[in-house]
Amino acid sequence: MKLVYQQLLALLSMIAVVLVLLGLSFSSMTKEYVYQNTWTSLEKYANSLVEQSVRVSSSNPQHVSFDSESLLNSEVLLRNQSVNFTIYNRENTAIFPDNVYISRIKETDWQKLQQGKVVQNVADHQTHATGGQVEPAMTDIIKPYFYTDDNHQKHLVAVVKVGAYVSNINSNIAKINANLTKALLVASFVAMLLAFLIARYLTLRIDRIRRATNQIANGNYNVQVPSKNRDEVDDLANDFNNMARSLQESKIEIQRQEERRKEFMADAAHEMRTPLTTINGLLEGLAYDAIPEESKAQSIDLMRNETKRLIRLVNENLDYEKIRNNQISLNQQQFNAIDTLNRMAEQLAQKAAAKSDHISVQGGSDIEVYADYDRFVQIMFNITQNAIQFTENGQIVILAQRGYQETIFKISDTGIGMTKKQLANIWERFYKADPSRTNTKYGESGLGLAIVHQLVLLHNGKIEVTSKPNQGTTFTIIFPDKKPAK
Repeated sequence: MKLVYQQLLALLSMIAVVLVLLGLSFSSMTKEYVYQNTWTSLEKYANSLVEQSVRVSSSNPQHVSFDSESLLNSEVLLRNQSVNFTIYNRENTAIFPDNVYISRIKETDWQKLQQGKVVQNVADHQTHATGGQVEPAMTDIIKPYFYTDDNHQKHLVAVVKVGAYVSNINSNIAKINANLTKALLVASFVAMLLAFLIARYLTLRIDRIRRATNQIANGNYNVQVPSKNRDEVDDLANDFNNMARSLQESKIEIQRQEERRKEFMADAAHEMRTPLTTINGLLEGLAYDAIPEESKAQSIDLMRNETKRLIRLVNENLDYEKIRNNQISLNQQQFNAIDTLNRMAEQLAQKAAAKSDHISVQGGSDIEVYADYDRFVQIMFNITQNAIQFTENGQIVILAQRGYQETIFKISDTGIGMTKKQLANIWERFYKADPSRTNTKYGESGLGLAIVHQLVLLHNGKIEVTSKPNQGTTFTIIFPDKKPAK
């Protein structure tokens, strides 16, 4: 069954239950209301009859008389309204009408009357009069009337029983119920129409999400479902939109990674082809004695350097994968970073001099850092060597300083700098900010900064880069201190 019909059936079921309960409740209330109105009217008739026909002697309250002519006139008038009445004296004897036999009031009811209570009776069935004649069912009230003398004593003077035919009352109730039934039918029709419109509206909103989901399944992630943030369906639409955006971003990232993969394959092939070609050419020259004897040692040394370059390229790639997959463990310890940086500056001094650069370490004589010693050297060495490579006739400054529960290092150069686009990609594997300036002498593979980035993250540290074209670049690396044991 489709959702619209399920919702429609559920709404109609609830509406039907509500309407039935309302109908039954209203019908019961209507019946009670009609009977109460009837009893109120009958009580007014009884009061009027007593006022017009009962005469009590002020000197002798026991002497009670009744105006027969007034009672007869009242009987004619009330009979036309389908109302009958009977008057009893204080001995529970019917004194009007006097031409028929009328039974006495039941003892239980008479006791209530003597206490001043009004008795209300409902006869839902026909009664059998004397002689087997069937009389219509009636509802009546029995009301007592008292006279209060000068001594404030109450004396029962008369009891009036006024009744109306139940058939007339039921007729009024039936008319009200008929009107109620018509109203319920109209309400049911309107409710069905509203239920259909509501169910259709909700289904259309869900159908929009279904169609959008179908587009997602067909590979179109650039789709959004309108949402007004009103209810759970809009929350679902918002979640869908977030999913679609995430998938779109993933698609773009996959495409970017695919481009990077192609570039990686091309770069890796290029990086390996050059030394392999060199080695292969030298080996062929040695095999066919095409290389003079005095050049063989130089050729062997060149092959050794190219082989080291290949090994370094493979090792760097393996290191990157291990670091990224958390397959290496750090042996972090506290040590003097200044001593380590000075030794590193001495090692790189020759390379800096080859580019007419000056390298210096600043920050005092004792700056402690908490890090893995070997990985710390690898991080600082890669960044400093990178600065030397892209700086000529410039300055390279390594600054160390303490921060709040951290050690901060800044490596600044006055080299060619980078654009915003280059800055956004420098952590990518095999990315080269300036491929035209690749220095194969130092074996640049494009893996150094990618490894640096992963190693800093592995230390729970931070690394940031600021750079402007032709104004230089500054790397800021932050190593947090060792957290005290709890």
